[in-house]
Amino acid sequence: MIIHNSIFPLGRNYLAINLCGVVFTKTQLTKRALRHERIHTEQQREMLFVGFFLWYAVEWIVRLVIYRDSYRAYRNISFEREAYLYQHVKGYTRQRRHYAWGKFLMHN
Repeated sequence: MIIHNSIFPLGRNYLAINLCGVVFTKTQLTKRALRHERIHTEQQREMLFVGFFLWYAVEWIVRLVIYRDSYRAYRNISFEREAYLYQHVKGYTRQRRHYAWGKFLMHN
């Protein structure tokens, strides 16, 4: 489900935010951006939603300490690395293995 609005996500640098499979956006999303968000939906489902958000927050904090740059920390979160890498691949979510983001945990 996609909800277009003028408020959420907060901040001008974000196109969309995916909360439990509901995508909030201020703009019309490209097919690539929709694939990116679908990957996040799959990640959230396999982590039973709450686990995803807890892991995401902890990993962002750890990477913020490592990189000392919030954007670099965000881009290096394992969930984001998987989504950015495969957002160009049509049908990726149908062939994707569970916990595919795990292979990005130890890579810089």
